[in-house]
Amino acid sequence: MHLDMPLHELEKYQGKNPKPDDFDLYWEQALQQLDQQSLSYELEDAAITCSFARCHHLYFRGVGENRIHAKLIVPNKEIATGQGMAIFHGYSVDSGDWLDKLAYAAEGVTVIAMDCRGQGGRSEDLLVTKGPTLKGHVIRGLDDPSPEHLYYRQVFLDTVQTVRILKTIDGVDSERIGVYGQSQGGALATACAALEPTVKHLFAVYPFLSDYERAWEMDMQHSAYEEIAYFFRCFDPTHHRHQEIFSRLGYIDIQHLADRIKASVQWITAMRDPICPPSTQFAAYNKIRSKKDMMLYHEYGHEHLPNHADEAFQQFIKIL
Repeated sequence: MHLDMPLHELEKYQGKNPKPDDFDLYWEQALQQLDQQSLSYELEDAAITCSFARCHHLYFRGVGENRIHAKLIVPNKEIATGQGMAIFHGYSVDSGDWLDKLAYAAEGVTVIAMDCRGQGGRSEDLLVTKGPTLKGHVIRGLDDPSPEHLYYRQVFLDTVQTVRILKTIDGVDSERIGVYGQSQGGALATACAALEPTVKHLFAVYPFLSDYERAWEMDMQHSAYEEIAYFFRCFDPTHHRHQEIFSRLGYIDIQHLADRIKASVQWITAMRDPICPPSTQFAAYNKIRSKKDMMLYHEYGHEHLPNHADEAFQQFIKIL
């Protein structure tokens, strides 16, 4: 009945991937670097018309001077509620169509949806780093002398900058911000809520980027975690650097950020998920100290989960 551990073990599981000794300092310094970034942005009108909102392409400069793109939907003033929502997308794709975001704008919510650097959208990836890139972004920067050049360090900071920009949009109440995402997007929403403590509500659906050593141990050869095994096969086939590699990945492991979250949390886990195994998700969820709730889809994997988007919509409208 289970791909992973039984539920009673998952509820106690605390993760396997090591946390670097200087983890807190690492992220304090990262946020200090981000504080030096401007919150200025450029807007371009989007080729879509709507009677109750204005749709824009938004561009800002992230750390490393990368040009980051996001979709911005601003409801008309007469219906705006002050609520704001940041949406983050899944691995390798982009911020998606405008349509699902317009549902929130129709209820008066200002929505911003960020494109991750160098993936399927318009955001640049100018990161200069040593090491391979062939199999994906998790291992990007893994072989660099400095962990500051890990790809996901930059993307986590982009999510924070995205929310900070959202809070400057005319009519948005900085204390009424929510974050949402699925898979990679769920991980980014989690990291954002951890690194930007003003976020009020987090809705994370089967998050990626958690407990890398556990995913490797489970031999995840048909998921985004496969690039870890690829790295070892090509660059350390006898695992002499096993502890070093997983410690380095610990800097970008959302389970180690989870205890920083102040927001209320709705977490969605599919119990037969072969892409982001339940144990990797529980490793992060079990460390969250704020008000939280987990919804389990027992017969589902990494796929469309019925009704969860409706639940997210209702929660954000009510809680923010």
